[in-house]
Amino acid sequence: MSYEIQKSDAEWRAELTPEEYHVLREAGTERAFTSPLEHADEQPYVYSCRACGAELFESATKFDAQCGWPSFYAPLAEDRVEYIDDRSLGMVRTEVRCARCGSHLGHVFRGEGFPTPTDLRYCINGISLQRRAADPAH
Repeated sequence: MSYEIQKSDAEWRAELTPEEYHVLREAGTERAFTSPLEHADEQPYVYSCRACGAELFESATKFDAQCGWPSFYAPLAEDRVEYIDDRSLGMVRTEVRCARCGSHLGHVFRGEGFPTPTDLRYCINGISLQRRAADPAH
């Protein structure tokens, strides 16, 4: 797949920590309950891809799923993420990647019964994200 942001493996390794590289570029998973971004926010934030800075999620769609990772019920816009069938664990899951650079973010799950408008849980590795205060003008 072709992405707006394309870098060599060496460039990604130079820009990311080993842990970030493992999750973002090798589709790894951070340990559950280790991200400071896991719980719902008390103020408005925007969450961007740690690898390329693309704005992906916002605190208005974040909820506390108590699953060990930050959870959202929708991306900022559907064109911000891409979906890939993931059959790596002997089952079919839907991987979520940054549409701008192809970095692995996490997975999306449907039908878990959370009281959200979409019935979706975007289970996103906190290490894949950067959080900044949302612009109050928007």
